[in-house]
Amino acid sequence: MSARKIPENRPWGQKNGQQSPRKPAPKGNQVSWLWLGLGLSGVAMLSATAGAMLAVSLSSTPLLQSQLSPDEAAVFDGDRISRTSLRLPELTRPVNILVMGIKVISSDLDNPPPETQNLGYHALVNSFEGLSDTMLLLRFNPEAQKIAVLSIPRDTRTYVEGVGMTKINAANVEGGPALSAKTASELLSGVGIDRYIRINVQGVEKLVDALGGVTVYVPRDMKYQDDSQHLYINLKAGKQHLNGNQVQQFLRFRYDKYGDIGRIQRQQMVMRALMEQALNPTTLARMPKILSVIQSHIDTNLTVEELLALVGFGVKTERSQVQMLMVPGDFSGNGQREVSYWLPNRRRIQTMMAQHFDQGLDGGEANDPAYMRVAIQDSTGNMRAVQSLIEKLREAGYQNVYVDEPWPEPLRVTHLVAQQGDGDSAQAIKRSLGFGEVRVESTGNLVSDITIQLGEDWLQRQSRWDSY
Repeated sequence: MSARKIPENRPWGQKNGQQSPRKPAPKGNQVSWLWLGLGLSGVAMLSATAGAMLAVSLSSTPLLQSQLSPDEAAVFDGDRISRTSLRLPELTRPVNILVMGIKVISSDLDNPPPETQNLGYHALVNSFEGLSDTMLLLRFNPEAQKIAVLSIPRDTRTYVEGVGMTKINAANVEGGPALSAKTASELLSGVGIDRYIRINVQGVEKLVDALGGVTVYVPRDMKYQDDSQHLYINLKAGKQHLNGNQVQQFLRFRYDKYGDIGRIQRQQMVMRALMEQALNPTTLARMPKILSVIQSHIDTNLTVEELLALVGFGVKTERSQVQMLMVPGDFSGNGQREVSYWLPNRRRIQTMMAQHFDQGLDGGEANDPAYMRVAIQDSTGNMRAVQSLIEKLREAGYQNVYVDEPWPEPLRVTHLVAQQGDGDSAQAIKRSLGFGEVRVESTGNLVSDITIQLGEDWLQRQSRWDSY
């Protein structure tokens, strides 16, 4: 297939085109790609029994679906990251993996597959070579027993070799996984990238269906229609069990005030939900279906042994030790300009990479409570409780406290969200308040340091105090 020109990046809420894929390399035994899909979605929390079952079914066939030149392969750290023990392979050092979700539609190709022609709309095509619709950097750290997941907004403005200053999602079109890794590394303070994974977005839908769906809280009614792509989004607000197509709707919706950043927040919500659900023993019964549907939707330079080592580490990692971050930055404008960007904050990136990826030195000082930005998102509907929380925080020295929009999901336990990745400051607030659950993720107020998503546990404490 011949490649087309790189489509122009468009304003928030518009769809970007994709690039024609190169001819893929011959496919090997791909049954192991299940574990990759699981690990990337935060689902690599299956039991050791499942790992043993998979180990029997795997061969040592390479997992690449695309050819890397020697120069491209050299971009990635080729040193060993795992060893085989008496049971399953295990990680021997911290590992950084670049993950890209790719979406290509038939109109992006000069010669689309025959089955997608004459449909009357732009159909999704199973390809790995378009613009990266999603980009994550994962760090599996066996020394600290933690997993860090850093979301890189697709509209992040950065330098792409051969293109210039543009959106980072163009790197995969220009130079595949190698250029994407090089671009991401330069954006993220020079962090090394050991391996890559590219996932076709069709695989996400099929994986969720194979897992039996996932239960999430939809924060608002979501409705959007694009006949040209047969994209129909129609979700009601509230807690519900979504199938694969509905999860795709949930993740692809961009038509709110945060655009792609709001989509990243929903991605993190789905990851959390999948982590919890994957511990369900019924997942094992779905293994044959999972193996059959995922095999053609992943391209990676990880070996089978390395995949099993990542899964084994994920099994042992506590949920509270999975940290979900986002590249710090801000919008380039009000979304009305011809091209809108996510403008990265270099100083905050350096601090985040030092704290969570062991890259460089953390030059930042501990946040002074008096200047820390603390947002409150109330889920209780009790403004008296909100006011009493503000007073409690100010007594503890937190002076920059403000009330954000309510959190739509009723919470039993208050979430103390480290929006900028500063888990220590979130823990300090927890000690001051005496309640809540610390979460290192990016689901809170975008400009806050810490977001408090207020739950029923605060009301219960208030009730006990009032009874004295």
